[in-house]
Amino acid sequence: MRVQEPRLVGEEDDRDEEASAHSRAGGAQAARGERLLNDSRDLAEVLRTLEISEATWKRWRNQYGGMKADGAKRLRELESENARLKRLLAEAELDKAMLKELAEGNF
Repeated sequence: MRVQEPRLVGEEDDRDEEASAHSRAGGAQAARGERLLNDSRDLAEVLRTLEISEATWKRWRNQYGGMKADGAKRLRELESENARLKRLLAEAELDKAMLKELAEGNF
């Protein structure tokens, strides 16, 4: 079992990059999978072609089902922006808590 070392806010490692690349491909790959299924292909064959698991396929269908490529791209951009803003808020709250503790003299 690998022990994870603490990371600084905004610091990414290889796993984050792999997961991000996999997430970015979701909308386009889901659309491609839908086209393959519409061409009378078996789901197992589509999953092998896309090189994904059935769980990933189900997650993509729930997330991107019925969405056009532009909508999926916009959703990913908004999710990315939301994550960035959450990190900024967490940093600001941490700074505020540290300043409050210093002002009280509990250091």
